[in-house]
Amino acid sequence: MSEQQQRQVIVVGPDGQPVGQPITAPGDDDQSISELVEEPAKVMRIGTMIKQLLEEVRAAPLDDASRARLRAIHRASVQELEQGLSPELRDELERLSLPFDENTMPTDAELRIAQAQLVGWLEGVFHGIQTALFAQQMAARVQLEEMRRRALPAGSQQPDPDQPFQRPAPGQYL
Repeated sequence: MSEQQQRQVIVVGPDGQPVGQPITAPGDDDQSISELVEEPAKVMRIGTMIKQLLEEVRAAPLDDASRARLRAIHRASVQELEQGLSPELRDELERLSLPFDENTMPTDAELRIAQAQLVGWLEGVFHGIQTALFAQQMAARVQLEEMRRRALPAGSQQPDPDQPFQRPAPGQYL
């Protein structure tokens, strides 16, 4: 497999920074998650806040002041999210989150729809992060197994878990 066909996998730690040496695994040509979400902790915090805000908005009637406040929070949240995303995700977010009309007050339904849309988009990003992390873990596991297999001394074999009753391999006798 050529280097162009291999994908570089980077294991991301809890702080969102790459951990250890990057490993390569076959796969599609998508960017690594550390390139798409530059500040994952920030994106997660804002996403959690927006989701909680949507739950509050669903439960309470909104007056003009609360609708104006929610519109400002929505705009600020989108701007903050854009700072933690790659240019590709930033462009996608801008295309999907249309701004409210500044001359008119958005209705309760418009605000709820905008918040729900943003929450849904963020959940898609989070699922993408989880999928990428799972793929990274699987690639790391495959690499570790390969390293273990290479590290075994000649003549010894690692037992195959699929075949529990294997005869032991011939070894050195004293």
